[in-house]
Amino acid sequence: MNRLNRLGATVRAELRQRRHHPAFRIDPPVLGAGQRLALEQLLARTPAAPGPEASEVDSVEEGPVDEKALAEAATNLWRAQRRLAGDGERTSSRERQAGRYLRTVRDALAEAGLVVQDHDGDTFHPGRSLEALLFQEEPGLTTETVLETVRPSVYFHDRRIQMGQVIVGSPAPGPEPTEQ
Repeated sequence: MNRLNRLGATVRAELRQRRHHPAFRIDPPVLGAGQRLALEQLLARTPAAPGPEASEVDSVEEGPVDEKALAEAATNLWRAQRRLAGDGERTSSRERQAGRYLRTVRDALAEAGLVVQDHDGDTFHPGRSLEALLFQEEPGLTTETVLETVRPSVYFHDRRIQMGQVIVGSPAPGPEPTEQ
C-alpha cells in the first residue's frame, strides 16, 4: 500500500508539472541512495499534518461579522465620495481616478450585501427610521424634506446596522390670516 501511495504521489506531481509551460517545469530533485533513505526515515518520523477538507478549500470561513466596524467603514467611504464629488468644482485626473476606485469599492461592498443609503432630498415623515438632528424652516418647501444627510443609513444583508442622521427642512409657516 505504501508503494502505491508513493506511485500516486509521483504521478500527481508529474501531472502538476505538465500544467505549466516546459520552460517553467521543475525537475525532480536528484538524490543519492543515502540521502533518499535519510529523507524517507525523516518523513516516517514526522506526523502527517491534517490536510484541508474539500469543503474548506472551496468556501471562505465565515465567522462573526463586526457590524459596527462595517458601518464605520461604509460611512467613511460615503464621506470620501461626497468630498470628492464637491460642489461641481473642476476635478483633477487624480481625483476622478480616486472617485472611480471609491465607486468600485462601493459596488463590491454592495455585491457582498453592504448597502449605504444617502437621504438627501427624500421626503421626511416621523415614521421613517431616521434620526432627525435638526429641523429648520425653509421657504419654498411644501413638505418636510431631508436637506442634508449627516450620517447615512447602512444595511447589511437587508438588515439595518446603522440608522441615518439627517437635517430636515420644514415648510415655512405662511402669514396668519387676519380677522375681519
